[in-house]
Amino acid sequence: MGKGVALNMAANEVRFDFTGAKVLVTGGSNGIGLGIAQAFTTAGAHVTITGTRQSATEYDHDLSSFDYAQCSMSDVSQLTDLASKFSQLDVLVNNAGQVMPRSGNEYDPDVFDEALQINVSAAFRLSRLLHRALKASSLASGASIINVASLSSFFAVEFVPGYGAAKAAVVQMTKTLAVHYARNNIRVNAVAPGVIESNMTAPMLAIESMATAQLARIPQARIGSPDDIAPAVLFLVSSNASYITGQTLLIDGGFSVLG
Repeated sequence: MGKGVALNMAANEVRFDFTGAKVLVTGGSNGIGLGIAQAFTTAGAHVTITGTRQSATEYDHDLSSFDYAQCSMSDVSQLTDLASKFSQLDVLVNNAGQVMPRSGNEYDPDVFDEALQINVSAAFRLSRLLHRALKASSLASGASIINVASLSSFFAVEFVPGYGAAKAAVVQMTKTLAVHYARNNIRVNAVAPGVIESNMTAPMLAIESMATAQLARIPQARIGSPDDIAPAVLFLVSSNASYITGQTLLIDGGFSVLG
């Protein structure tokens, strides 16, 4: 089995070897999750992704290189069934998330509660349900959990109070689980993407005034892509990052440094 070793292919390029590693990426059918799943597959891992549709063939893009499991993050029984598929797991990427569940208003307490369930409680539940499988990892640097946070973990986004509260909780959960799981050789880290092209951001970026405002705030003057997130995830779970746990890495083109 590959050990997640980073190999220098060129002066400014890195490749990772995760040959044989078992990886689960929730919400891996689209966007950031798909980018992460594809990167792990390219590095030799056996990757399972989840999505909300019944079959992988229902998506417009090719998901045939992955194992696919339908799983709603708001359905505890489906989360339990998903976890039962793994007796051993090397990497869990808690990526699945949603703003305004069922197109609801997150200022409605019921919608707020559902946003918490989808964006933080499901990640915690899976991390607990898969604890035994992660302990069984044979990676030299141990298993890893990567939680996907957000800039809304740190900045107010007025129209999604539930999503923002959940993503702030993801950062704290990452710290706590890192301490709790260290004794089992399981590292827990998070990435906090900035403005990334995805299904979630598409409605915002389609509005010229909003897209312009976002670009004006980003020092690198561009919207990010899933390809900007995936390499950081692979690094954090690799043996090169074996002394890193409990951290949240912001990947935002400099958005957050402006205060």
